[in-house]
Amino acid sequence: NPQRQHESSARDTRPCSRGPHTRGGEHRETDRQAGTQRGEALDSPFSDKIFNTCAVVGNGGILANSSCGQSIDSAQFVIRCNLPPLEKWSKDVGTKTGLVTANPTIFTKNDFVTEISIYGDSLLLLPAFSFAFCTDVSLKVHYTLQDFRSSLKTFFMNPDYLRNLRSFWRSQGLNFGYRMTTGLMMVSLAVEICNNVNVYGFWPFDNHPHGFEPLTQHYYDNARATGFHSMSNEFAYLVKLHNQGVLRLQLGECAPQ
Repeated sequence: NPQRQHESSARDTRPCSRGPHTRGGEHRETDRQAGTQRGEALDSPFSDKIFNTCAVVGNGGILANSSCGQSIDSAQFVIRCNLPPLEKWSKDVGTKTGLVTANPTIFTKNDFVTEISIYGDSLLLLPAFSFAFCTDVSLKVHYTLQDFRSSLKTFFMNPDYLRNLRSFWRSQGLNFGYRMTTGLMMVSLAVEICNNVNVYGFWPFDNHPHGFEPLTQHYYDNARATGFHSMSNEFAYLVKLHNQGVLRLQLGECAPQ
């Protein structure tokens, strides 16, 4: 069973750990140092929880005019990538969010706390251990959100989990380029914590698969992605998983609920 094979490999380590616990104020620096000295990592925010239905929502232009918002929001748990805008596109992408990932570049903005408040009390995945330059900014964001009493709950991927995940996909023959996309990581996580995974907005090509009309890069803009990823290779593997029944790829318009 490809799904169980994936789970048994990736669950060798805890997939996630919450950010360092702090009480704020005068105790913060003491807590931070103590946690570092002890190598402390709190439990995964998922623990042994298994959701029945999950939606992993990419940001591809294929979601524009898809009317998939209601379908996405009907999932028990919704995962979104890279802090996407929602309000103007709710008919196509929904608004429900259980987990959202963040690209460190957005945190250069002075009002980022206000901008990300649209995600309510969801989990915010920060890439603290993906690359060395991400660690400092991720910790600053973690503490800033605490200072502003944000309802978002930050957590970080266990670096051992990330290494195991890269090794697993390479062992399956997947060439994802310089690094995996956030989308592939979130699909991997969803397969571990959900019985039924529906994937939306994953289509790395310039034309729609049904009407062949040109598509924007994202449903909200036409900015090109970096060349660090091999999205077409990743997508081909997602199609394979779709055909094996591990997940369901939604391409095109969604049927009314």
